[in-house]
Amino acid sequence: MAAKKTASSTMAKKTAAKKSAPSKASVAATAAAKKAPAKKAPAKKSAEPKTAAKKAPAKKAPAKKAPAKKAPAKKAPAARSAAVSESSKVDEARAIAAARLKDHQKLAAKSFSKPFLKKQEAELLREREKYTRSAVSYREEADSLVLDREPGDVQFDEESGEGDTLSVERERDLALSAQAQQAVEEIDAALQRLADKVYGICVESGLPIPKERLEAIPWASQRVEYKVGGLGRR
Repeated sequence: MAAKKTASSTMAKKTAAKKSAPSKASVAATAAAKKAPAKKAPAKKSAEPKTAAKKAPAKKAPAKKAPAKKAPAKKAPAARSAAVSESSKVDEARAIAAARLKDHQKLAAKSFSKPFLKKQEAELLREREKYTRSAVSYREEADSLVLDREPGDVQFDEESGEGDTLSVERERDLALSAQAQQAVEEIDAALQRLADKVYGICVESGLPIPKERLEAIPWASQRVEYKVGGLGRR
């Protein structure tokens, strides 16, 4: 009995082992499955198509402008610069002269009456006529000393006494003629000062010339303290 139970138990174990053992086909399928690469499932497409994101155009930073190179200033020719400088000096001198003229006109009008100026003008015209005649007369006398003599009569040299005398006389006449002509020029300047309404104002100091001096020398242009040399009244 015990042997039967044992045999029966053994048979039951074998039967259970057969049932639990995998079939050859199953084993082969399992091995093939392991060898075959696993197929990846396709990724599910999203229901809405992806719109390609538009890339905004990259803003270019404004290019920095290189500082413009200053062209070297052209130097004006030296002659042109000198001319401009000279012109500026002339304009400045004119402005100063104009201002000075106005000041002298005011002072002259205050210092001298119209009747006095009228009298001085008449005297100047008389003196001008007289000195003009003198200048011409002395010049003619000097020329006559040369024209009247015959060639070879008189030699104007150091060895001839007569020549020396004639030479001295001629030089004196020329000098007197020049002095008279200078007086005429000074009188003309005085008449111009009368026209400019600055007669009687010292050209050096800008102060009035005393009436006594103007009456003695109508063409006087300076006060006594500023006068150096010059013509006296004949």
